[in-house]
Amino acid sequence: MSRSESNDGRRASGRQGGKFRKKSFSRGNAPIKKQNSGTPAPISNLVRLNKYVANSGVCSRREADVLIAAGNVTVNGKPITEMGYKVKLEDEVRFDGKLLNPVKREYVLLNKPKGFTATGRSNISQRSAQSLVAKASKSELKPVGKIGKEATGLVLFTNDGEMSKRLNSPKNGLRKIFHIELEKPLRSADLKRIQEGLAVDSKVVKVQDVSFVDNAPKNQVGMEIYSSRNNIVQRIFDTLGYEVVKMDRVVYAGLTKKDLPRGHWRYLTEQEIANLRMIN
Repeated sequence: MSRSESNDGRRASGRQGGKFRKKSFSRGNAPIKKQNSGTPAPISNLVRLNKYVANSGVCSRREADVLIAAGNVTVNGKPITEMGYKVKLEDEVRFDGKLLNPVKREYVLLNKPKGFTATGRSNISQRSAQSLVAKASKSELKPVGKIGKEATGLVLFTNDGEMSKRLNSPKNGLRKIFHIELEKPLRSADLKRIQEGLAVDSKVVKVQDVSFVDNAPKNQVGMEIYSSRNNIVQRIFDTLGYEVVKMDRVVYAGLTKKDLPRGHWRYLTEQEIANLRMIN
């Protein structure tokens, strides 16, 4: 695992004009606009049926046209196949019998700084990760999964409860890569123990890859892991008698820190959202 991968976005928040900028994470930084699709405008009283279905998180608008044409969408109990049909927000719209909610599903990726909590509870306090993405949406966005207050790196926020539940399911085991710094060098024998599978609380933890970071001291380790157990990376090193000084999540479910400085957020691209929807 290269050192450059673990340092994605770090240079962008450092030196500017020969001086270091003072960070102000507590106020929340502006989003990265390069991939920013924009906060959607409120839905009017009348909305095209395909947009209503797409906003409900079922599929894209183009795919919604196919579902409507096939008669899979009903409005107030009646199948609608007319392209361009408009519905009211108070109408009952169903897809394959499931009631739809027209609230726009939104997905925001944050590169979390150290010292900010990221919990599923409603929390917009000054030192919460939620406060950093508060301007990303008019809807309440909640983090997917957990990450420690002192850890840094990628956190996904969304108002898509169905996707969040699916991604949080232990059976999915999302791919995560961490850059870890220990208070002392990691012994080769302990590195091997992790590679072979280490028992944590009487249950063996399997990691996909663990190695020393290229061109770095032996107290810096990269780890790829799919386990969804709480604080499992921290607990692995606790079991071996090492103190974790820094832990940075540089990859999460295929999402990376590229062009995303610490303390900033961005909207996911349509392709990234589609990739997450493929996780069952």
